[in-house]
Amino acid sequence: MKDSQYVILKKENFNGFITGLSKLHKLVAPVSKGYNNYSFEEVSSGKEIAIKYIPTILPPKKFFMPQQETLLEYDISKDLHTEAVVEPEEMVLFGVHTCDIAGIQCLNMVFSEHPKDYNYLTRRQRIKIIGLECNEYCDEHAVCCLMNTYMPDGGYDLFFTDLGDYFIVHINTRAGEEIIEAINLFENAEKSHLEELEKLREKKRTVFKKELPIELGSIPELFDRSFESKVWNDLDERCLACGNCTMVCPTCYCFDIKDEINLDLSTGKRYRVWDSCQLEPFARIAGGINFQKTRAGRQRHRYYRKFRYPVNKFSRFFCTGCGRCSRACMAGIRLKETLGALMESESREVNA
Repeated sequence: MKDSQYVILKKENFNGFITGLSKLHKLVAPVSKGYNNYSFEEVSSGKEIAIKYIPTILPPKKFFMPQQETLLEYDISKDLHTEAVVEPEEMVLFGVHTCDIAGIQCLNMVFSEHPKDYNYLTRRQRIKIIGLECNEYCDEHAVCCLMNTYMPDGGYDLFFTDLGDYFIVHINTRAGEEIIEAINLFENAEKSHLEELEKLREKKRTVFKKELPIELGSIPELFDRSFESKVWNDLDERCLACGNCTMVCPTCYCFDIKDEINLDLSTGKRYRVWDSCQLEPFARIAGGINFQKTRAGRQRHRYYRKFRYPVNKFSRFFCTGCGRCSRACMAGIRLKETLGALMESESREVNA
């Protein structure tokens, strides 16, 4: 660790920092919605922010890839006239957990592929990210240690770690430096501050344990052997096909394209909306053919899109361990239980 990369912010100055930052940019942070629910919303005061929170209902991907986004507007009253629409907004996201930063990194990879998604990439360029470290587990649904997302690993401009009376802040980009310079409330980090940070990280390595008895590198092989597993039949009987699990996932990026014509029958717009592979119409094509008719097949596809297919394509898992899918499932399907069942099923077959 280099001292020059770190500064500290005393807790007594936190509200001043948030107030000052909100005057420079639109500022979004996690706020409590009651009943242990949290949401990223615009704030102007540190008192509004939930420093300790379980992952928000929707991940911060909603700012990079809005739930509904206009792509173009058209007018055919005279000649065919179309105009692409990109509506980026300058903002700062404060308090983003490492699991959600990992999700944004996954989306960056997807939307940077050819053909590039310029709507997403334009938004990404205009959004600054301030991370916030989890010093302990958020709840029993998290699998961030197994997925190796419980420690910071880049993808942010600034990163805050709560060390009691103060935050130690890692400066990761020039944009992060500009924020520090614009709000003159920070102090240089001393050697003692860095030692406290290292103590916290060492403690985290004892608190965060692999949630399942499997090595991360062995998970793709497990899925290679589990395509015909009976575990998927169990999910078929339980799944309600509501799509909640994918809608709250920080790395799901499927969308549908819709055209909407105005009452003048000459003007209108084309927009995209989030879609889910768990919904029955998702894989229905011309002629009414559906190549993912069963809920078992759709659930299996969801898991393979997190633990197998992206490993081949991007050399990266697309599960960040946030636990949102488990919290949102009305049928009580839990990610840890499903992975455990696949491991147990394979073990029985080996020992049979």
